[in-house]
Amino acid sequence: MSTYPPPIVHELFPYLRVRGASAAIDYYQRAFGARLRLRLDEPGTGRVGHAELELGSAVLMVSDEYPECDILGPESVGGTSVSIHLHVDNADNALARAVAAGGTLIRPAQDAFYGERGGTVRDPFGHEWLIGHSIEDVSPEEMQRRYDALMAEG
Repeated sequence: MSTYPPPIVHELFPYLRVRGASAAIDYYQRAFGARLRLRLDEPGTGRVGHAELELGSAVLMVSDEYPECDILGPESVGGTSVSIHLHVDNADNALARAVAAGGTLIRPAQDAFYGERGGTVRDPFGHEWLIGHSIEDVSPEEMQRRYDALMAEG
């Protein structure tokens, strides 16, 4: 047990490392309506050292890969173990827009036991996005009951 108190977290920013950050920024703007708020390009190479995109009230940070610093994206490491969840007004429309912008549909939208309708898209840079919207409020107890039933089926 640590003798230090836990930090007080004020915000959490996903920071995506990609091969081709300029193209990724364009994709996130077309797919999700992101707005570029800051971009720092490395002089001489054109690599994006840091960019910040606004998606509603959330901020998404993006940079190019920097292999010399062990900063690698999903394409370089053989995939991703992280999904980014976007909670939107209409998951079906958001998934369709992300696919139309160049993403790959991994899982079409469907209703889930936890009260959300959603699906998954992989962006052209290897990151996976879970995109969903609420369809009902489900208590933790009911969610556990439904999860237990689902696991018993399978």
